[in-house]
Amino acid sequence: MARPSIVPIALTVDDRTGYTLWAPPWEEDGEEWQAFLGTTEDDTAKVHLFPTPAALAAFCRTHTDHDLADHPVWPVVAGLGAADLTPDDDHRYDLDGVYDIAAENPDRWAVEELAATIDIVGRLAECLDTSEDTGEDDEDEDDEESEGQFEAVAELVGRPEVGSLGLGVEAFVGRSGEDAWVGVGGALDELWEDVVEELGEHLDWTGGGTVTLEQYPAADEEPEDAEEDAEEAAVEDTEDEGAEETPVAATATTGVRAIGGGSRITASPKAVAAAQEFWEAVGILPVEVVVPGAAGVTLRCYVEDVARFLGHDGEIWVFDTPTDLAKFLSTNTEDHDLTEIASWPEVADTDTLPLPSDQDRYDLTELSEVLSEVADGATGLISSQALTQPIEGVRDIAEYAGLKKVDALLSPSSSLGRAIALSEREPEAQLRAEDAAAIKRDWDDVVTAVTGALVWRD
Repeated sequence: MARPSIVPIALTVDDRTGYTLWAPPWEEDGEEWQAFLGTTEDDTAKVHLFPTPAALAAFCRTHTDHDLADHPVWPVVAGLGAADLTPDDDHRYDLDGVYDIAAENPDRWAVEELAATIDIVGRLAECLDTSEDTGEDDEDEDDEESEGQFEAVAELVGRPEVGSLGLGVEAFVGRSGEDAWVGVGGALDELWEDVVEELGEHLDWTGGGTVTLEQYPAADEEPEDAEEDAEEAAVEDTEDEGAEETPVAATATTGVRAIGGGSRITASPKAVAAAQEFWEAVGILPVEVVVPGAAGVTLRCYVEDVARFLGHDGEIWVFDTPTDLAKFLSTNTEDHDLTEIASWPEVADTDTLPLPSDQDRYDLTELSEVLSEVADGATGLISSQALTQPIEGVRDIAEYAGLKKVDALLSPSSSLGRAIALSEREPEAQLRAEDAAAIKRDWDDVVTAVTGALVWRD
């Protein structure tokens, strides 16, 4: 089960972008729940939306009448200001743009963005549908009414071709994949307007009566204005004392989320997607590495399925920002282990920023923190599958750097190795408190060894 958290998100609908909060699935009293910032009145659940993160933060400081004030991490969230309530690029959902995405070729970014947008709509519908709470005395109602308040959403997410989005870009390869992508577009043409209409009845653009529609800029103006508001509010928030935060109609659900914090690199999804076209073409990808106390960017490719990094003699060269790495690439004359790659001259000559995608991030920090919490008795925070992406990252680094100690710590005879084996056999199995302390010791040793292979360059 995912650890309890509350995440700021942005929804763009009808050329307006609204900010709110989402609590991804968490476990409480033996049940699984998720929620959005909002309230339920007269059997109608609504999500409160705000024109800027600053307006969202102001509401949270002064209101407590919401559905998730008792969320496990609410005391932490209650102290956050506008800067912390600004969504990262992975949590911005453009409902206006789905037709444009479906009209593109089904590359990785188009598939993932469309999958994420439909997923959040399905989660909203699941939380906001109060029809199941009206009792069981209406058995004579017709089937249409019994389907709930979000019939179009249910039909859309139930379409097999739409379900294929969750399988990734591989589901849309070849002739059958092309047909499936066309099917996704057809389903959207048929149902999306009804989906947005159903959802619109549950979106409160007044922020619980604290804002007006006139305060919303056009969607294409939103990112810059929101960033300025967040910066200004971050300064104001340092003078405020106390805070109270907010999320919506909770509903039982299932789902496990892998550990991984948001990227520390500021870049829009479009900028990342545009950059990735070049980097995937040359077969050398930017990678973000996050270790205790530091984060940076390097380059990685695979030669006969073996990871090879920008570096030499087992040292991986890491740069603070994509701009620093790009400057190095344009001026450096040192030999390194990527020089002999056939496409390297294109990399040395490019002016395309090395912007990593989410799939190419090695965040090695958060797992240790969560394992500590599990060891202290906070069971149910994570499943064994949360190990998958961090382990893939350290395996790549250890293989390149020749870190035999890491190989030993990942072997089946170690506590960490046994947890990895469990993640492969039973991805949904929860890590136990009695195992977490030993796993954490192994993992911390792994991170220490891996960090020693990283060399920060100017």
